[in-house]
Amino acid sequence: MSLWSATDDRVLTLPSGRLVRGRGLQAHPEMTPDPDFGVYLLHAPVEGATWQHRWVDWPDFGVPTDPEDADLALAEAWRRAADERVEVACMGGLGRTGTALACLTILDGLPAADAIAYVRAHYEHGAIETPGQAAYVADFAARHQQPHPA
Repeated sequence: MSLWSATDDRVLTLPSGRLVRGRGLQAHPEMTPDPDFGVYLLHAPVEGATWQHRWVDWPDFGVPTDPEDADLALAEAWRRAADERVEVACMGGLGRTGTALACLTILDGLPAADAIAYVRAHYEHGAIETPGQAAYVADFAARHQQPHPA
C-alpha cells in the first residue's frame, strides 16, 4: 500500500511523520486517491465508502456521543496511519475533523497543550470550532497521555 504525500491536499503530517488526510465530505466531496481506511465523524453512518471504515456518532459542533467508541476508532486510525492511507472526515472538515486530528497528535506524543495549535497551524486555522471540542481534546489527553516521571 502507498501512503499519502505530505504535499497532498488536506494531509496533516503528525509530529512523528505519519500522514493523515482530513476532509469535509460536503466541502470536499471528490478527493483522490481513496483512503485505505477512514474514520467518519457524523451523526448518521457514512454512505458510499467502498474502503474499510468506522463511523463515530458525533453531532455537528459537538463531541462524540460515545467517547470510548471514538477513542477506539482514533487509536485504530493512528495505528493504521503508520503504513496505510488514513482519512478522518466530517461534513465540513473543520470542527469534528480538527478535533479528531488534535487527538491523533496526542496519540503521536504531542503534549495536550500544543495539540490544537499544531492542528490549526499545520492543517486548517479554523479547526476545532467550539469550546466543547477544545475541552474534548483536553479530556482525550487526560485519558491517553502517560504522566512523565518526576
